[in-house]
Amino acid sequence: MPSTVIVFTQEGLDALSGADELEPVLVDAGDRSTWPGSARAVVAAGASSDDVLEVVRAVEGVEVVQTLSAGVETWLGRLPDGVSLVNGRGAHGGATAEWAVTVLLAMRRGIPGFVRQQDRHDWSDAGSPGLQGAHVLVVGAGDLGEQTRLRLDGFGCTVTLVARTAREGVRGTDELPELLPDADAVVLVVPLTDATRGLVDAAFLARMKDGAALVNAARGQVVDTDALLAELQAGRLVAGLDVTDPEPLPEDHPLWDAPGLLLTPHVGGQTGGSTERAWGVVREQLLALARGERPSNTVGDEY
Repeated sequence: MPSTVIVFTQEGLDALSGADELEPVLVDAGDRSTWPGSARAVVAAGASSDDVLEVVRAVEGVEVVQTLSAGVETWLGRLPDGVSLVNGRGAHGGATAEWAVTVLLAMRRGIPGFVRQQDRHDWSDAGSPGLQGAHVLVVGAGDLGEQTRLRLDGFGCTVTLVARTAREGVRGTDELPELLPDADAVVLVVPLTDATRGLVDAAFLARMKDGAALVNAARGQVVDTDALLAELQAGRLVAGLDVTDPEPLPEDHPLWDAPGLLLTPHVGGQTGGSTERAWGVVREQLLALARGERPSNTVGDEY
């Protein structure tokens, strides 16, 4: 018997159709007459989190809430007992790692400054440290961390992966105080949790060497904005941010004009085919559920 899966968009219905093991049902979150009497999973895309939770509580038999994103901080502690959270890990790691390395390479080669010189029609030479041979700390050793390390390896970097708990080939976050002073760059790719919120505070930044780069491809709340702004305005560090706190960044926020900052509007995972990749991951996770297996992207103790 196929597993009934609730979706809120035609895109979701199309993506999950065609598999004998799945029976996707398109519902209108505001119209209870469209809700099935029971379902095994709900895909949290195309409806607000409050609407999704209302469906989860009302429909019998829901075992899983599946997200398209890897970040799931919106859902933590909100699901009913017995309902597991499964994320979209693996869908966006490559694209986001590509963004992180692009930004780091641009900063290490002085590209933002050259773009501004071009706007002024200014042909002035300037040196740059380059990326080859740089020591990069990648804080976060999941799919995104591995994807970032793989790409940095191609530029001849020395890469150190850092995770909450040390393991073979990975250092622990408790070692950051001794690792930071030797790093030319720090790339943040951690999930937002109680442990990572405010991880990059004034003390963290103070341990980074002069001229080092901070790249945030995680969540804005991982970094203390005021502390980072102070370092940028002092000219001691440079940074690349795809996420900010607050977000969206208000028009009058001083980060817009901070020296040494390369800023993008949370577009790290948005590349051609990203939506299709995300639905492909969702399909794989739900097929595992239908086979009676535990989906590999089930969110566990790392959060």
